[in-house]
Amino acid sequence: MVLSVVASYGFRQHFAVLADQAYLWCTDFDAQDHALMGNTDAKREIIPISDSVLTLRDTFQTEKGTVVKDKRVQLDSDHLCWVSIHLSGPNRGSRFTYLISAEKDGGSSLEFRATHIEYQNLTQKQTEQLTEQLCKHDADVWVRLAKAMEKELNTQGL
Repeated sequence: MVLSVVASYGFRQHFAVLADQAYLWCTDFDAQDHALMGNTDAKREIIPISDSVLTLRDTFQTEKGTVVKDKRVQLDSDHLCWVSIHLSGPNRGSRFTYLISAEKDGGSSLEFRATHIEYQNLTQKQTEQLTEQLCKHDADVWVRLAKAMEKELNTQGL
């Protein structure tokens, strides 16, 4: 009997800003992150571990009560990438990788890869549907974040 399933998916998101600017903006975590993502019922606490490692403690209100997710984030500024692993919460063990690359047009792009663990016994069809839903949701969030980033950075004249 399968007690959990893995939904693996990914996508690319274009940014109309330079790669190093995109990386700095994306990894400047703060308490307002969830509002930018369109989730006003969430709170975020940033717990620094070192210059390149931190924990994000996200608290959400759901129909079933309060959910807390601790995510360990390791930054790699030399390669414009970072990794987030869920340490606690309903999807503990899930891993997300983010890589910013320069593009020929002077912009950049994010390559997003997810290994989402769902602790449910799902059929293959249900897992495929979940994977599709998660990918769409995360891609939509990054479209929203890209617009916010471009607006903020272009306003600053960067």
